[in-house]
Amino acid sequence: MVFFELFAHNPTIVGIPAGQTLFGEGDEGGVMYVLTNGSADVMVNNRVVEQLQHGSIVGEMGLVSPGPRSATVVATSDSEFVAIDEKRFQFLVQNTPFFAMQVMRVMAERLRAVDRLVPVIEDI
Repeated sequence: MVFFELFAHNPTIVGIPAGQTLFGEGDEGGVMYVLTNGSADVMVNNRVVEQLQHGSIVGEMGLVSPGPRSATVVATSDSEFVAIDEKRFQFLVQNTPFFAMQVMRVMAERLRAVDRLVPVIEDI
């Protein structure tokens, strides 16, 4: 199964014009998104840390571990996102192991990317 096909018939599409924000750092989580059209930047402290393309997921941390958003997502072109609420997320995790693995891969890749940005602290 192709990852993107899981969301092909989801009726909850969120359109974001270029330059507008999908969500901001500190906003309440509770919904993840799949980018189905366009492109967007993920920003932390006004610094671009990732560029999203077709099929990218974002906001998954808010469903795995509820809390405020840790990043801001800004559309760099007119974009469409499929919104995945907690109920649908739980269904996908329980019934589609491929989906659960993909979410874990994305989170692991983002953690590695952040690790590369953090300077190494040496013992004094």
